Amino acid sequence: MTKHLILASGSPRRKELLEHLQLDFTVIVSDIDEAFDSTLTPSATVMSLAFQKASHVAKSYRESYVIGADTIVVYRDQLLGKPKSEEEAISMLTMLSGETHEVLTGVSILHGDQKCTFAERTNVTFWSLTKKEIYDYVKTGEPMDKAGAYGIQGLGSLLVKEIQGDYFSVVGLPIARTMRELRHLGLSK
Repeated sequence: MTKHLILASGSPRRKELLEHLQLDFTVIVSDIDEAFDSTLTPSATVMSLAFQKASHVAKSYRESYVIGADTIVVYRDQLLGKPKSEEEAISMLTMLSGETHEVLTGVSILHGDQKCTFAERTNVTFWSLTKKEIYDYVKTGEPMDKAGAYGIQGLGSLLVKEIQGDYFSVVGLPIARTMRELRHLGLSK
């Protein structure tokens, strides 16, 4: 018998990725504080945030498989989360223009006493962007709820010259690895 699956994230992109797998799941948004702990490495940061999201929801649903995830962009050791303003989005995109950065997505899956937490790293290279390209993109509103101020699955795809790694991790959930870990923990489709 299949156990219940819960996505502890309000991200429409993560929801859409799980829907592609034709899994029966429920979304229960975790409302943890997503502040970065400056003492942790970027990988440890995303894994910690993913675990906090999953554990916040799993407390009430111990029999379910609960997935928490978090994505950050790292450029020259600087962690870039979601921009708080258009000016911050413009600053982030200007910094990333013509450069390669890392996108890290941490995933934590909890089921009863079982736990699997991991991080996937993908390198993304941007084209050199004009000020007008950056400004026009920010004015679309798309960058405002995305780590690093862009969405690779939307208009932000026009900024990307190359990726090395898992595309779906950049979108917000490395689905192949997540599915493998769910099966390893005993989830049957």
